Amino acid sequence: MTTTTTEEKRGVEHFNPLDQQHIVEKVKCYDKVNRIEDVPHVEAAWEWFSGLGKPKLWVAPMVDQSELAFRMLCKTYGADAAYTPMLHARLFNQTPAYREEHFLTCPEEDRPLLAQFCANDPDILLAAARHVEPYVDGVDINLGCPQRIAKKGRYGAYLMDDIPLVESLVRNLAENLSVPVTVKIRRFPDIRDTIEYAARLEKAGASLVAVHGRLREEKRSIASMACWETIAAVKKSLHVPVLANGNLRNMFDVQHCLELTGADGVMSAESLLEDPAMFSPKRLLPGGEYKPSEGPHLLLEYCDWAEKFPPPYRMVRGHSFAMLGSWLSEFIDMREELRTSVRDIPALREFTGRLIQKIEATGRDHPIPAVSKRRLKAMEAEAAKEAAIQAQDEEEKALAALDWSDA
Repeated sequence: MTTTTTEEKRGVEHFNPLDQQHIVEKVKCYDKVNRIEDVPHVEAAWEWFSGLGKPKLWVAPMVDQSELAFRMLCKTYGADAAYTPMLHARLFNQTPAYREEHFLTCPEEDRPLLAQFCANDPDILLAAARHVEPYVDGVDINLGCPQRIAKKGRYGAYLMDDIPLVESLVRNLAENLSVPVTVKIRRFPDIRDTIEYAARLEKAGASLVAVHGRLREEKRSIASMACWETIAAVKKSLHVPVLANGNLRNMFDVQHCLELTGADGVMSAESLLEDPAMFSPKRLLPGGEYKPSEGPHLLLEYCDWAEKFPPPYRMVRGHSFAMLGSWLSEFIDMREELRTSVRDIPALREFTGRLIQKIEATGRDHPIPAVSKRRLKAMEAEAAKEAAIQAQDEEEKALAALDWSDA
């Protein structure tokens, strides 16, 4: 018998947007925090946002996952705008090889685009932003990463403990760049603390605030639901555009989120990784909902973009597991083959073709897992942990090399 853990009951799988109708009434008590004269860039912020086309559907910033090839695939299916992967400001500023590997764009097609940086030093952040300033529509500061690599590096959501420093990061960019500065934050336990935080960043110069409706401690969507009420309250309290992030599994969730929070747009991360066509209008049509059998075909389309705009293969591997993941729970042998033996795009194409043949042979459009849901989640968690440890090790080595050269 399959059981559901308490953690899973709290997770996004059990989220029902129809239960959120109360939000509209509950946030009526909030009003703008900053006086309009204390936010002199508001008019320019809205002119900028309107000039971008008031994009509603955003590809969220994802470490090693929102690279150019994936952005282009998502835009093929309806995404209006996107963020780069999170870029480490110091490494980006001081290491040409890091810049070449992590920042790739094509100006005519890859817009609107925000470049996201993590940093804890205003001058280093500005120097890094200068490199991308001519090629993007804005520079975003990552204030939401909750992972242990961010804790050790003192950036992302761990700067919530030092709001004056965050204000200085925002202010320095706003005063010295020719493009707007934006921020992506997480919520505090108390809604009013989150409102105050967002308002201080707006006053410091942020032209857009994206709100992830989870706490810093809530790292996994399976374990927690995002708080749309907090997002709605922030929207009511700010003058500048606000984006919503969290609990967006499909286009129906997107519609409800926009309606209930009043946000000016939404961004998606995990759901887009599984279904890069999530923002497609066809997803709202009868029978147009995502089916796992689409995953391998979407992966082949991604391979087309990855051949045109080659990313490091570790990024390709990550997308492979995301788009094929549900079927790899049935064909466990192929999961292991993908992890250990498939090392380039031609091999991935051949692998995906064989997987499609096996799927078609089942006569089903959905997998029947060969392992329990709990075991599958454990496997995914272990893989994510390994990837996080590898990313932290690589970052530490790169920073150590800089320290050595600076000595």
